[in-house]
Amino acid sequence: MGISAEIHEQPAVLQRLLRDQMTNVRRIAQRLSEQDVRFVVLAARGTSDNAGLFAKYLWGINNRLPVAGAAPSMFSLYKRPPLMKGALVVGLSQSGESPDVVSVVVEGRRQGAPTLAITNRPASPLGQAAKEVIDLGAGEEQATPATKTYTAELMAVAMLSAALARDAVRLEELGRIPEGVVSALEAEPTIEQVATRYRFVERCAVISRGYNLATAHELCLKLKELTRIAAEPYSSADFMHGPIAMVRSGFPILLIAPRGEALGGLRTTAGELKARGAELLVISDDQDLLRAAPAVVPMPAGTPEWLSPIVAIVPGQLFAMHLTLLKGYDPDMPEGIRKVTLTE
Repeated sequence: MGISAEIHEQPAVLQRLLRDQMTNVRRIAQRLSEQDVRFVVLAARGTSDNAGLFAKYLWGINNRLPVAGAAPSMFSLYKRPPLMKGALVVGLSQSGESPDVVSVVVEGRRQGAPTLAITNRPASPLGQAAKEVIDLGAGEEQATPATKTYTAELMAVAMLSAALARDAVRLEELGRIPEGVVSALEAEPTIEQVATRYRFVERCAVISRGYNLATAHELCLKLKELTRIAAEPYSSADFMHGPIAMVRSGFPILLIAPRGEALGGLRTTAGELKARGAELLVISDDQDLLRAAPAVVPMPAGTPEWLSPIVAIVPGQLFAMHLTLLKGYDPDMPEGIRKVTLTE
């Protein structure tokens, strides 16, 4: 099984995660509600760090919980961890092997904080370190770049958010996401064709905002890992505060703009980028934005904004994979990276 099969496996992985872990997630949410949790300290690396960025927005907006990204070197190198009274300490890692991520959870538990591991390997050091575990159950991921484990992490984050809020509507919306991913996968022929337009790109920017800033970061990571393109992620607001100066005619920009609260600002950014002659590729379910862009990848309509990162990254994964093939590289085993990276 390679990256293509694992991308297409995602609807089944998400459906299985909902089926097998929802009871566990509700139990964890109930236990957390009985404790004095005021904020979250989250430790992650690589792809999991991008899932943590989604958690920052979702748990902050939906659950009113500030999320601080842990600086693992405070724990593993400097041995001067911050005090975490009132924190839920979360370790987010597909493999559960990174010693620096594990060290944050170990210290959180030593300080008496509630601890949670979200991982694909519950028996890993991370799973053993945490009091509670959400098992992604994605199965072995053989391709080096993470795909199905990333969307499973997003789903686990969303499940916990809805369970903490005891929101029946959001819990119901979760159940429709696997079908949305199926619809996103059906756009693969269009994405393969669009990718040919970017075959010779060596650098680009990827822009979004809000929940989908995580999508921009993850798509950039995939482009770097797979295609060797120097891709940089930006919030549309941050991009307007200086980086837009680098945009000249033909500069490639990918804009991720699902419908929702962030769409208005993203439309304004798209207009400014077009005026500057950017080579703009839009991933969206907004028909006005799609009609105005020179290159488009339509998203399935009807996905709630809070869940849209789970669906929006799928066209990005397919785009990165097909662009990699066009460049003559191996998308399953990119040169110079390993599946599990152990950082102290």
